Amino acid sequence: MTYERRRAGLDIIDLNMGNPNDPTPPQIVEKLCEASADPRNHRYSASAGVFNLRREVARKYRRRWNVELDPGSEVIATIGSKEGFSHLCLALLGPGDTAIVTKPAFQIHSYGVNLAGANVIGVPIGNDQAFLERVENVIHQLQPKPKVMVLNFPNNPTTMCVDPPFWDGVVAIAERHNVMVINDLAYGETCFDDYRAPSFMQARGGKEVGVEFTTMSKAYNMAGWRIGFCVGNPTMINALATIKSYYDYGVFQAIQIASIIAMRHGDEEVDRQARIYQSRRDTMVDALRRIGWEAEPPRATMFVWAKVKPEHLEAYGGSTVDFCLDMIERAEVAMCPGGAFGPEGEGYVRIAMVENEQRIRQAFRQLDRVLNREMAEQAG
Repeated sequence: MTYERRRAGLDIIDLNMGNPNDPTPPQIVEKLCEASADPRNHRYSASAGVFNLRREVARKYRRRWNVELDPGSEVIATIGSKEGFSHLCLALLGPGDTAIVTKPAFQIHSYGVNLAGANVIGVPIGNDQAFLERVENVIHQLQPKPKVMVLNFPNNPTTMCVDPPFWDGVVAIAERHNVMVINDLAYGETCFDDYRAPSFMQARGGKEVGVEFTTMSKAYNMAGWRIGFCVGNPTMINALATIKSYYDYGVFQAIQIASIIAMRHGDEEVDRQARIYQSRRDTMVDALRRIGWEAEPPRATMFVWAKVKPEHLEAYGGSTVDFCLDMIERAEVAMCPGGAFGPEGEGYVRIAMVENEQRIRQAFRQLDRVLNREMAEQAG
């Protein structure tokens, strides 16, 4: 609907998708142009990624998270983390298998499992001991036991974060029950207020029980470049490599070369981009509270998970999908309905920080007009 309305000439303020609107840093683009002109990069690449790129990922993990990785056996490049996750599900799961997925869930975390023919068991999301106990209770109750546990911290859509001890508890459960762990760390570098998202690989034994996905999309504004990574357990990495050898010939080599430059020289750009999102976050949370919605400032991600004022949903039978569709029509603002992430997300909307502060303020003025002033006039 947003696309159709824009084609009709309307200025829809699109806060729906986590699609960065800031440009890729110029030195990365320049390296892409240079590498694209080299005929040696016009051929098929290695599906696992060129060695120098995997080595750079290992160096970054050492620099940022103090984690040692073998670039030859514990790192693989993927066509974005979303595609990589889906391919890993095909490598690990099949009919009759079960995966634990936190709820509400980013869609690929459920559908990747389903597309592999396996079943999803949802566990309400948490970041404390009570959550870990819920997971373990589910494992005890299921026969056969779940094969995989899918986690995503900092979380999309809820923005929930964890601290390092949490991962120790996850490893302990995985070891006790022989369950593989997959963590999606897509927002691991988009952090605020001095929070530093821990890597699952930092936990003692993390590499023995699971893997972790990262991406260039968010921190480096390279969403359209489609490049990400999976690191960790060599057996799981090898299984992913096998599937990828059937599905793809790797990312365009010029993109891989530019990604090396991004990781090697882009730490300041990553920090600068996080500060931009933090400023937008503060503007957005203030605007949300002004219209009567509940929202806590997230410590990471590029979203705010906001609880809609109940009376604003009454006319839609509580459906955030219908509500968000109507807000595109009436307020010319696009948001992502919490219901898109499963029934556990109803009552909430996910709002992406992909517009500048001026546009964010304008979006909430338009929502305020529709939801508060027009409703008050109708009631009067």
